[in-house]
Amino acid sequence: MYKCLVTGAAGFIGSHLVDRLVYEGHQVIAIDNESAGSNESFYWNQGAENHLADITDYEQIKDLFVDVDYVFHLASDARIQSSFEDPLRSIEVNAIGTLNVLNASANNNIKRVIFASTSSAYGNTLHLPNKETDNTNCLNPYAATKLLGENLCKIYNDNYYVETIILRYFNVYGERQPGSGEYATVIGKFFKQKKEGKPLTIYGGAQRRDFTHISDVVNANILAMYSELDNHDTGKVYNIGTGKNFSILEVCGMISDQYEIFPARRGDAIATRADISRAQKVLGWYPKVKLDDWIGVQDA
Repeated sequence: MYKCLVTGAAGFIGSHLVDRLVYEGHQVIAIDNESAGSNESFYWNQGAENHLADITDYEQIKDLFVDVDYVFHLASDARIQSSFEDPLRSIEVNAIGTLNVLNASANNNIKRVIFASTSSAYGNTLHLPNKETDNTNCLNPYAATKLLGENLCKIYNDNYYVETIILRYFNVYGERQPGSGEYATVIGKFFKQKKEGKPLTIYGGAQRRDFTHISDVVNANILAMYSELDNHDTGKVYNIGTGKNFSILEVCGMISDQYEIFPARRGDAIATRADISRAQKVLGWYPKVKLDDWIGVQDA
């Protein structure tokens, strides 16, 4: 078994990953600063060694990396609209924070860093599906800072002897997803509004997204840790999606027929859909959960 460190460990995605690592018998160092104040709650697994700490403070986190085998870096300032309002915060967390994680990893001979990135890096493209070799087209500060984090991972992989794997998530949903505030997922928000008897609020509606279940995202992280990789497979981006997309209006229709439509918000891409052939070939990863099936179970 391994000693693993997870940043963003008490949030939606991070907490599921910690649960899986603890379940598999790994020793887990969990770091979170609970800065996502709009989250309904945070999820600390008591089987992990939990630390309320901020990745932007190197002195605060550096000693937690001692004797760690694998690092999963999920902590981020993760919302598009708030990044327009406070781009400096996005840079501090997503760039400086990532640099701190990589620096601490290099100084402690970490075997591999798995970095959580975003499909927002693709922006608007002329063709789908999105391939890792496509040019990036950041439409907002959040995407730009996450792309900077990716580039730092590549630099550390190539120059500081720290293997890195970059996973670009496509619209993650599932159990524990936040349903309110700036960190709400669209599906989480829809279910919360339906439960409260309110019409679902849609911004635009024609945008198409590749929705990926949290269990599939966790599996991708686990495979990124276990996989035996050649040098040409590290320091690279891997799309984590399903290869199928739905419009926001289609998703709304799966949940409720009561909705209100507002103008689309700035910084939102028109469509995303992942080419997952690289993750399939190199990591042996395949998505298992279908969005419409999952929603059907929630409404049953």
